[in-house]
Amino acid sequence: MDTPGAGQLLRHLTLRQLQVFEAIARHRSCTRAAEELYLTQPTMSAQAKNLTEAVGLPLFEQIGKKIHITAAGEVLYTLCQEIFESLARCEMGVANLKGLKQGQLRLAVVTTAKYFVPRVLGVFCQRYPGIAVTLKVTNRERVLARLLDNRDDLYVFGQPPPEVEVNAVPFLRNPLVVIAARDHPLAGKRGIPLTRLAQEPFLVREAGSGTRSALERFCEEHGVNLAIRMDLGSNEAIKQGVAGGLGLAVLSLHTLAMEGRDSPLAVLDVEDFPIERHWNLVYPKGKQPSVVAQAFHEFMLNEGRSLAEAAVTVHKSPRRPPSHRRTAKS
Repeated sequence: MDTPGAGQLLRHLTLRQLQVFEAIARHRSCTRAAEELYLTQPTMSAQAKNLTEAVGLPLFEQIGKKIHITAAGEVLYTLCQEIFESLARCEMGVANLKGLKQGQLRLAVVTTAKYFVPRVLGVFCQRYPGIAVTLKVTNRERVLARLLDNRDDLYVFGQPPPEVEVNAVPFLRNPLVVIAARDHPLAGKRGIPLTRLAQEPFLVREAGSGTRSALERFCEEHGVNLAIRMDLGSNEAIKQGVAGGLGLAVLSLHTLAMEGRDSPLAVLDVEDFPIERHWNLVYPKGKQPSVVAQAFHEFMLNEGRSLAEAAVTVHKSPRRPPSHRRTAKS
């Protein structure tokens, strides 16, 4: 079969075919793509087949039960992302000219950000009811993978990924504090030395998490060796373990946002704590944020910051003089 020229390709393909192809390529699954687009499997197969014929080269290879994208498919997948992003910008640009804020906002955030981002989004969506928001909450590794694939408009990281060229704007303090069960012997004591912490068992996040990395840097800088009892894959699991007396932990103060004054957890007053970090709005270097993404960016830097801070006011840890606090390296 001869490969058609660009003019012939434009005459034969449709946006619906590209939408079907993009979904299959992203999910590596016809079934999941069909569920996302609310299409039947025969319809999906027909659309994909017509697009393959229009391109003139195979776009997918199926080996066993797995779908793989061919070289031609990779080229087309990149083109699809550019086309749909341009269409989204066009739609939102026209809405902006009309004095409206309409369109779609796609956010991906690391798990700890779930303690304040949904609260902020609630106010944002009330302000701009014409904006449809998609929020993906997952671990740092998967958020990074989404960023590399350019699948979202904005990303929220505690620490911007150093392995990728990005624009990163700090918008909110993210202090890491030491927590213990409320009836722990150290609860309520002032100026607890780091050497005392080394005598306690610790629960920590999994390797690769931003919180774990910041704690490891802190310990290395201060020459402290913590006794790690276990690592756990979620903040909630760690909080439950601490409340149950399994040990101490270092978590973002934001993880205590919904605990209230009757929480079974206490923030300890430890020398050189809190570890000062910041939440960052991140997007790939060179990417032009959409009108809606810019609106959310401005909202976070203004109102969003105070909304998120209000959620943890109850659990503000005692501030030590600046010379006793440590800022985590970015």
